[in-house]
Amino acid sequence: MAEGLVARVKRLVSGGVNQLVDSIENTSPETVMAEATREVDRAVDQVRDELAGILANKHLANTRLGETTSRHEELQGQIALAVKEGRDDLAEAAIARQLDLEVQIPVLEAAVADASREEKELEGYISALQARKREMEAELENFRRSQQQSATDSAASGHAAPKDSVEGKTRKAEEAFDRVMKGATGLPGGLATDKADATKLAELDDLARKNRVSERLAALKASAKDG
Repeated sequence: MAEGLVARVKRLVSGGVNQLVDSIENTSPETVMAEATREVDRAVDQVRDELAGILANKHLANTRLGETTSRHEELQGQIALAVKEGRDDLAEAAIARQLDLEVQIPVLEAAVADASREEKELEGYISALQARKREMEAELENFRRSQQQSATDSAASGHAAPKDSVEGKTRKAEEAFDRVMKGATGLPGGLATDKADATKLAELDDLARKNRVSERLAALKASAKDG
C-alpha cells in the first residue's frame, strides 16, 4: 500500500476528533466532526481499491506457481525417459528448462506470501477505520444531543443561538481537511549499471548454468545405471 495512504489511515485511526476540532478555526465543531466521518469513508474506499488489486495479483501468482510446479514435475518424468533411451540431447534440454522453472518458483512463492501478508494488513486497516468511524459517529451524536440541549436551555432562558451558513461551514471544513490530511510520498532513485560488467556477469551466469545442467545429467545417468 502506498506510504501516503498508510500514513493517512494511521492519522485517522489515532487522531482525536476533539483535537482536530480545536485545530480548525472559524468552523463549527459539528461540521468538522461530520467531515471527519466522511474522510474515514473515503479512506476505506481507497484501502478497498488497494485490496482488490492485491487479491488479483495473489490469484495470478498462485495460478502461475501451480502451472510452474506442475511443469517441473512433468519434466522430471520426461528427463528420466530421455536418460533411459540414451537421448542426452533431450535430457539436457529438459534439464535446462527445469533450471529456468526452479529459479522462478521461489519468486512466485514469495509473491503469494507477500500478497497474503498485504491482504491481511489491508483487511486490518479497513476494520480499524470502520471501528474509528463508529466511534466518530457516537461522538457526533453525543455532540448533537448536547447542542440540542443547549439550544433548548437557551430558548428557555430567552437567548437565541447564533446561526452560520451550512454551505460556508462545509466548505471551510473540507478546505481544512485538505490541509490537515494531505500526505506526500517519495520515489526511490534509479541505479546505474555498468554495461561491460553486466556482459561479463551474464556470460558467467551462462557458464555456471551449463555446468549445472551437465552435473545434473551426469547424476541422473549414474542413478539410472545403479538402478
